[in-house]
Amino acid sequence: MGRHSDRNHTDGPSGMRVPNGARVLVARSPDRAGELVTALRGVGAEPLLLPLIDFEQANDQHSLDVAFDALGAGAYTWLVISSVTTVQALEAKAAERGTSLSDWLPGRLLVATIGPATRRVLESRGISVDLAPRGQQSGTGLLDIWPENQGSVLLPQADIADPRLRKGLEARGAAVQAVTAYNTVDYPADPRRALPACPVAVPQALAQEGSPAGEDAPVLTAAEAKVEIGAGRLHAVVAASPSAARRIHADLAPLGACRFVAIGRSTAAEAESLGLTVAAVAQEPTASGLVAAVVRSLDHQPPSPHPSVAEPSAKDTI
Repeated sequence: MGRHSDRNHTDGPSGMRVPNGARVLVARSPDRAGELVTALRGVGAEPLLLPLIDFEQANDQHSLDVAFDALGAGAYTWLVISSVTTVQALEAKAAERGTSLSDWLPGRLLVATIGPATRRVLESRGISVDLAPRGQQSGTGLLDIWPENQGSVLLPQADIADPRLRKGLEARGAAVQAVTAYNTVDYPADPRRALPACPVAVPQALAQEGSPAGEDAPVLTAAEAKVEIGAGRLHAVVAASPSAARRIHADLAPLGACRFVAIGRSTAAEAESLGLTVAAVAQEPTASGLVAAVVRSLDHQPPSPHPSVAEPSAKDTI
């Protein structure tokens, strides 16, 4: 067993700046926001965090165990991984068996993924990626390059995953075993069911000596963020998933002058379906892609000076 890769990918913004005083709300938890926080600070923005969603172990562990054991036994031609959270769930399963994910996967297995972040995490674990879209980095982009009649596919996903990827793979002749790898829940996750951490090093191009990680960024509650938006003290909000877009709409709308920035087309489409105006969409679902979208959303719109009133107290979370 074992799939290995020594390839490395880095990405980072270059030459971009936001208007002085721009405050950007990132709808992620501190443990998942470090790279984006670093990148935003690198272009002069002040990032704040609004944890909305979190992830827990799948309710049906038996089905996941059966699929994972079959994966290690060589029952599938392809493994399709669509998110870093899926990597977390599979790593937890490998750890339960006393091994690593890279050692669990058969050497002949083909691995496909969607976004650069997931690819980078896999390759940092020594798992090479055989297929990934270069253009539209989404399920649709993967389907556009998927070869016909490629045998059996294991597709571990979130409990709320869009079924179009599975249906698209089946339409191209694949025998797809879709299994729930994790559940999406309101933040914070139950500590008894939370997925283990999946640390990802900040790419060198984004790293700055002394730059704090996501754990050091101010954390707001939804009520505090709504007050800040109403007072005009937040200038952009970043959503990294359709579920985050739904929560932003439910908890923070109307956004007023605060610009909504989406990680990709599906997140933008979800926001627009809810009546939110999308100011910019990241061309790549990466930290640098999101930062570039934030810069575009704020271009020619300098933020107003912060009013000299007390800001809501930030709360540290784990």
